[in-house]
Amino acid sequence: MLIWLTIVWVLLWGDVTTGNIVAGFLLALLLTTITPLPTATFDGRFRPIALARLVFVFLFDVLKASVQIASYALRKKHPRGAVIRVQTRAHSDVFLTTTAGLTSLVPGSVIVDAHSASGTLYIHVFDIDLAGGLEAAHEAVLKQEERILRAFASQDQLIDAGFVPGWRMGERLPVPYAPAAGDQS
Repeated sequence: MLIWLTIVWVLLWGDVTTGNIVAGFLLALLLTTITPLPTATFDGRFRPIALARLVFVFLFDVLKASVQIASYALRKKHPRGAVIRVQTRAHSDVFLTTTAGLTSLVPGSVIVDAHSASGTLYIHVFDIDLAGGLEAAHEAVLKQEERILRAFASQDQLIDAGFVPGWRMGERLPVPYAPAAGDQS
């Protein structure tokens, strides 16, 4: 963090000098001492194939959404927006934040609110018809979360989220047995 803040300081001044580097480091040291960031634990894994899929699909989504939004603006159509609620599957602030961040970076969707305690995201969708409907918009966020989990989550985190461990998409664990409606045992 100290190195990163020092680099940002030097970039802001636009001049790489010893004085700027020392001043940036001292300022970074002061800031991290006075206002420490909360710790975010990460005990996941790195899966290169899943990361490549995450990056490729994300870039494709950004390009596709950009073209759709631009064509909407050029046609001067009125969007039919909606706010959807998505209950994420992961139980980690790191994955909730990553899912929210990548979702917001795709044009046409903005995170309105995020509840870390419940793992719920509230997302404003620019045009619900453009997104393919409510279910498609909801499913797009859950697929984004799954790609993130497949790229970085540990096996235990994948199991906890209901996924078969590994990098393959769509492989869900079976739902635990639930008694039938008439069964009172």
